[in-house]
Amino acid sequence: MNDQIHSGDEHGELGDAEYAEFMELAAQEGFDADEVEGALGEAGHGPLPVLAVVGRPNVGKSTLVNRIIGRREAVVQDKPGVTRDRVTYEAEWAGRRFKVVDTGGWEQDVLGLDASVAAQAEYAIEAADAVVFVVDATVGATDTDEAVVKLLRRAGKPVVLCANKVDGMSGEADATALWSLGLGEPMPVSALHGRGTGDMLDEVLNALPDAPAQTFGAGVGGPRRIALIGRPNVGKSSLLNKVAGEERVVVNEMAGTTRDPVDELIELGGTTWKFVDTAGIRKRVHLQEGADYYASLRTAAAVEKAEVAVILVDSSENISVQDQRIITMAVDAGRAIVIAFNKWDTLDEERRYYLEREIETELQQIAWAPRVNVSARTGRHMEKLVPAIEAALAGWETRVPTGRLNAFLGELVAAHPHPIRGGKQPRILFGTQAGVKPPRFVLFASGFIEAGYRRFVERRLREEFGFEGTPIHISVRVREKRGRKK
Repeated sequence: MNDQIHSGDEHGELGDAEYAEFMELAAQEGFDADEVEGALGEAGHGPLPVLAVVGRPNVGKSTLVNRIIGRREAVVQDKPGVTRDRVTYEAEWAGRRFKVVDTGGWEQDVLGLDASVAAQAEYAIEAADAVVFVVDATVGATDTDEAVVKLLRRAGKPVVLCANKVDGMSGEADATALWSLGLGEPMPVSALHGRGTGDMLDEVLNALPDAPAQTFGAGVGGPRRIALIGRPNVGKSSLLNKVAGEERVVVNEMAGTTRDPVDELIELGGTTWKFVDTAGIRKRVHLQEGADYYASLRTAAAVEKAEVAVILVDSSENISVQDQRIITMAVDAGRAIVIAFNKWDTLDEERRYYLEREIETELQQIAWAPRVNVSARTGRHMEKLVPAIEAALAGWETRVPTGRLNAFLGELVAAHPHPIRGGKQPRILFGTQAGVKPPRFVLFASGFIEAGYRRFVERRLREEFGFEGTPIHISVRVREKRGRKK
């Protein structure tokens, strides 16, 4: 058992003896050792370090994000206020993986430009381990840029200065002028054409820690971290105040007001928890697009810092697209999840009936998440929150030993083989759980495993081993043709 502990980081979650046994099994089935190592490394990684891309409007932030992640995912449009579902993306450079927070999604001048840029930068920097500050080299440093520099200095995070729109040698002098910002050497880049982005990313890797500053889990001795998330006006502030037993969070009517995100230490059920606050974002009709964007940026920041996401849903209203978007964000981030249905005390029998139907259809993808029905106003059922959070954390940290997993997979495949496709019947040969928080499995197969069968395997894994309240990641590696074996 001891080897399990000291070598956890070397082979993901596999101890030395388990790893050796597993590699032998892989060799017997004709898998290349390097390929198996790669699959384990990929699935075994812990939380990834976070890079925020900040800067004032129209300096090319989204274009740069697309360049970093290697695909056109961030929306690039001239129209301000382009809302979109995601603000975080996974990226890889020189074999290292990290997350990128893109703040280019909303740049409307409604709060006054300085305030809106500052608010965006503040939320993003809060979540980040390092920052890329993008400045338009053709324009030079503006007052707004100077305001962002002050923010960055206060935050004390490592910064890489990106002088964008340097399309050729003639623009290099413009970039040099940005030394005046006092952030070190400006990296001349053309996000549009890709010029200089490699050098800039090398600098980013120097600035990013190998792993995030906050290591997860109680091993460090700190309180477990909970993000209370949900769409605007769902009762997050009220719930936090009720849980804390006092008025701690100011409920502000102004959308996207800049203020320091508050982390609250709160005792619940005899345990101290750290609540990462995402409350305080309110919606006004004319600020709707922006407020939505702030909400998602801030939610992403809180989720990155948390271990458990408690997602608050207003049970008196229909489950909305925004509710589902927030749930997807938490699932994609790989956090333990509890769904809390607020305003439960206001429901009549008819609404309860319809809500159950909605949950079955709209929230089917997270049927595994514990549910609590609460009232932030009256404090009803608050005592049920802690057992649900503890159950979700336990599921999030569960690991199935490789031997036991393969016995389970063997029985499953024998009883329910994969459907035959194109005259062939792909088979799951063996697998291992390479990571926890959330549980990450790598399955090795003789051919392509369809999405429907993967979902079936996940469902049976949950039935057999629990995994309550946690997403599960399953990746499948297919054996190469035997003919190319060296």
